[in-house]
Amino acid sequence: MSDLRELYQQTIIDHNRKPRNFHPMPDADHHAKGHNPLCGDRLELYLKMDGNRISDASFTGVGCAISTASASMMTEAIKGRTLDEVKTLYSHFHTLLTTPMHKPVSTDGLDKLEVFSGVREFPVRVKCATLAWHTLEAAIKDEKSEAKTE
Repeated sequence: MSDLRELYQQTIIDHNRKPRNFHPMPDADHHAKGHNPLCGDRLELYLKMDGNRISDASFTGVGCAISTASASMMTEAIKGRTLDEVKTLYSHFHTLLTTPMHKPVSTDGLDKLEVFSGVREFPVRVKCATLAWHTLEAAIKDEKSEAKTE
């Protein structure tokens, strides 16, 4: 478990310091804003679609290390996937974060996102890790309102 915790910490720090896909996308097909009013995290998510597949994704915003790392890793993970694949990935990620620590949870299909299992130890941080994912749902639906993690 300590190896996973160390990997979790290193990954969060790396993606927070050097977030991937951190830029606006003026020609995005889908766009949504997300806000976590409990801690002030804010992000904007941009998607480019090629039919039913996400061809590109990026984000901008300000937030804690977990929020930024989650958005960074999410944009990497969803590129090239179909909307159905993205919905399945979101479901697995959400289950990973919301399952109590004393219960086993599958990490199948999560690949690098598995490092977020450490967030389960800090329930108050789950909203930080899921903000980008809630915003993704809003962007896919092309909702113009803000996604919130309340």
